[in-house]
Amino acid sequence: MDVLETSKLLDEELYSRQLYVLGLPAMQRLQEAKVLLSGLRGLGAEVAKNLVLMGVGSLTLHDPHPTCWSDLAAQFFLSEQDLGKSRAEASLELVAELNGAVQVCVHKGDITEDLLLGFQVVVLTASDLEEQLKVGSLCRKHGVCFLVADTRGLVGQLFCDFGENFTVQDPTEAEPLTAAIQHISQGSPGVLTLRKEAKNHQFHDGDLVTFSGIEGMVELNSCAPRPIRVQEDGTLEIGDTTNFSCYWHGGVVTEVKKPKTLSHKPLDTALLQPRVVAPTSQEVHRAHCLHQAFRALHMFQHLTGRPPKPWDPADADRVVSLAQDLDPLRRTDGEPLEEPLDEALVRTFALSSAGSLSPMAAMLGAVAAQEVLKAVCRKFMPLDQWLYFDALECLPEDGEPFPNPEDCSPRGCRYDGQIAVFGAGFQEKLSCQHYLLVGAGAIGCELLKGFALVGLGAGSGGGVTVADMDHVERSNLSRQFLFRPQDVYRPKAEVAAEAAHRLNSDLQMTPLTDPLDPTTEHIYGDNFFSRVDGVVAALDTFEARHYVATRCIHYLKPLLEAGTQGTQGSASVFIPHVTEGYSALAIASEDISYPVCTVRHFPTKVEHTLQWAQDEFEGLFHLSAETINRHQRTHTSLADTEGPQMLTLLQVVLGVLRERPQTWQDCVVWALGQWQLCFHYSIKQLLRHFPPDKVLKDGRHFWAGSKLCPQPLEFDSSQDMHFRYVLAAANLYAQMHGLPGSRDQPALRKMLKLLPLPDPQRLASIFPSDLVSAELGPEQVQRLHEVWSVGPPLQPLRFEKDDDSNFHVDFVAAAASLRAQNYGIPPASRAQSKQIVGQIIPAIATTTAAVAGLLGLELFKVVGKPRPLRAFRHSRLHLAENYFSRWIPGAPAIRTFQNLKWTCWDRLKVPAEQPERTLKSLLAYLQEQYGLKVKMLLQGTALLYSVGWSSEKQAQRLPLRVTELVWQVAGWVPEPGQQVLVLELSCEGEDDDTAFPPVHYEL
Repeated sequence: MDVLETSKLLDEELYSRQLYVLGLPAMQRLQEAKVLLSGLRGLGAEVAKNLVLMGVGSLTLHDPHPTCWSDLAAQFFLSEQDLGKSRAEASLELVAELNGAVQVCVHKGDITEDLLLGFQVVVLTASDLEEQLKVGSLCRKHGVCFLVADTRGLVGQLFCDFGENFTVQDPTEAEPLTAAIQHISQGSPGVLTLRKEAKNHQFHDGDLVTFSGIEGMVELNSCAPRPIRVQEDGTLEIGDTTNFSCYWHGGVVTEVKKPKTLSHKPLDTALLQPRVVAPTSQEVHRAHCLHQAFRALHMFQHLTGRPPKPWDPADADRVVSLAQDLDPLRRTDGEPLEEPLDEALVRTFALSSAGSLSPMAAMLGAVAAQEVLKAVCRKFMPLDQWLYFDALECLPEDGEPFPNPEDCSPRGCRYDGQIAVFGAGFQEKLSCQHYLLVGAGAIGCELLKGFALVGLGAGSGGGVTVADMDHVERSNLSRQFLFRPQDVYRPKAEVAAEAAHRLNSDLQMTPLTDPLDPTTEHIYGDNFFSRVDGVVAALDTFEARHYVATRCIHYLKPLLEAGTQGTQGSASVFIPHVTEGYSALAIASEDISYPVCTVRHFPTKVEHTLQWAQDEFEGLFHLSAETINRHQRTHTSLADTEGPQMLTLLQVVLGVLRERPQTWQDCVVWALGQWQLCFHYSIKQLLRHFPPDKVLKDGRHFWAGSKLCPQPLEFDSSQDMHFRYVLAAANLYAQMHGLPGSRDQPALRKMLKLLPLPDPQRLASIFPSDLVSAELGPEQVQRLHEVWSVGPPLQPLRFEKDDDSNFHVDFVAAAASLRAQNYGIPPASRAQSKQIVGQIIPAIATTTAAVAGLLGLELFKVVGKPRPLRAFRHSRLHLAENYFSRWIPGAPAIRTFQNLKWTCWDRLKVPAEQPERTLKSLLAYLQEQYGLKVKMLLQGTALLYSVGWSSEKQAQRLPLRVTELVWQVAGWVPEPGQQVLVLELSCEGEDDDTAFPPVHYEL
């Protein structure tokens, strides 16, 4: 079902990116959900924020405890003015402000059995074990999904109990598999053969499938789901087809996702027989040890009435002792687990457990909110049942001294929760940092929130510069935490900087609206980067990410970088001389281009039809209008300046009309003619040149292999997609000509019944087929000039994907769908078409918050004292599939040439001299210092020196000062404050794949 066409109550513009993750049914269930959230410290705030942004129906907050200083390190809804106030009541207004469509309220009393009956999901954070067991038992009794989430310092815990029989309607994030059918045999079983391009399919034995668009064996169309068996040759057995009609042509096989049912254990059982989410046996053991550590911590608090003091050895030893005394954990079969307790791990956890850290709250809060979404939407598989996440590698390594208790004791300041883990000295260092954040989108906003909470750049000499050239759009509001409806159309950088400053008034923010790219190196140059301690990138194109990475390598700055797609996310860290560089990682290609001939005449997949439709939009409503306007301004003849291709396009833009359109009916006549031209006449022309039975000289059929033989369509206004095309095309044609359009569908249907189809001879006169390279005759060109040289200027239409009222996406989706029908290709829905053509990246608040949290943890390591490679982590997660992976980055690759060794972080430094070096002395320095006999020297693309030059040319160049030479050859003039001139070289004796470090010639 088409997401953007069926929704009536859903705010599609607001949730557009999220709809591509969840789909309409899940979004509708989310909007009806009622959730109780108890505990509004940092972790609870993160859960609340994510649920409200995603559009949960109602959220009830519960936390009567007073706000204290340690809360402010991670709780962004609270400030110094809220100290002593109820956390829930103090947070209410700002939580509700995130999304006006969500009902947010506060429950002030105790959590009772009667209260729980009004909710589908209950989430406890910052609760003691006694309360967890009590509430969990009541939720289990009444069929309410139950979650426990907690963070202590650098360790987090999450537990899910969705009941004994919880059915997941849609277990995976992937779209249902579809494939085009080549043939279906009659028999028991019937064997389905897929088209050649679908042979490497992903179907598996036991998958359920259904069928559509089959001609001949129509009994299969829209049949009940059938199980399949996959044969070795890739064909599919689909059950008995003996009594069905003979298969003739076309059709699509589509996977039907199978619901899955899971069974969770109640908390009291799961405490002793924990099922943990962990990829390896080593990590399972670590999770079990942390599980026991949390149990011991609850016991410590029950006995002492307080948590362990920060870095107090006696308290930590007591927690370890309590953990040792616990009964051993048991397997699901009841047998005890024979695992040793990692006492060092438990002790480190206890020492640092008093802290409250924003990045940990962001990570665990994201996963917890995603589990709430799974509970209410019945989409994606829930956790089974415990997740433990730790970042204890942020602490000093073995052999290094831990923070001392005095340095970590409370100061009565907003950073007390963080000081409890890292100490006051580290906090001071954080405050003095100056960081550049590139991108103030969804991830950028989450990062800025984190910067404000941890105090990055909040002290003397510190600061954060945020650079983003875009403006706030309404679709941003469901993910980009710092933006509000009143901010729409304002620059993102400015809005985000103001909002971050409101979170922490000490934060020194500088917004910049200039892009960070090669055109702005005079802004983001040597002077700028000399004041920057590190860079964080939150960008959505590989081109932009790669450019920022190259600047970090050039200036030797640490780079933290993150990206998301749906419920998948990644976070990476790149440290000069420690880790590999960004360029060492695989970079996927974003812009996939298809051969013109394939798109025009021989499409085989839906992407080809969408590219064709987009080209149609661009040609008919943009390029043609710009061309006509240009000729009107310059009073030039079309025949004198335009080639055959553009003249043919302008003929098509006039179409079956003889003059420029004057009325809405003229636009409809043109659109109907264009439909007939594209989906009937042009296909018949193609088949006239290449008949269905055409055989090549070598005996092979022309329409074989990847070439799909098309079929012309017959216009029928009662066919939905036929009608939609005419409606969209006529309105776009009217817009381009400055005429009023119409959305009156009944009136249009009535008009179409009265209008005759265009005369084929008329179509032939306006459509010289490019298959035979026909050109317009002089009379046709003259007629075009007469029509288009007079009248008002046209309005070129630029494709805009985010306005669902402008007919842009409607046209492309309908045109691509009809094109797909011509060739028997499974069509894309309107929503899928919009996503592909608009290059929309599916996005959801939970993944965004998670990767921002992961980067925040790496920031702690970067800002602290120099750390070895083993301290850092790249991360990848897939929240829909409960996949969490963190690994140590690779070391930078070492390259060698003769006695020279280098990595991507190295450069050949040439210090400044007075008077300045000549080219001759520069070459001599490179040979003496680095052993390199230069064969060629370049600045950008300008050749400064070549060993192959004549002696006369060398005699002219070698005495020149280097900057004088570069000015003469390349016209280079140093930017104000520029400190280095970058040169590239090749040397005698190098291999073809040798890439030397750049020469940094100091000015």
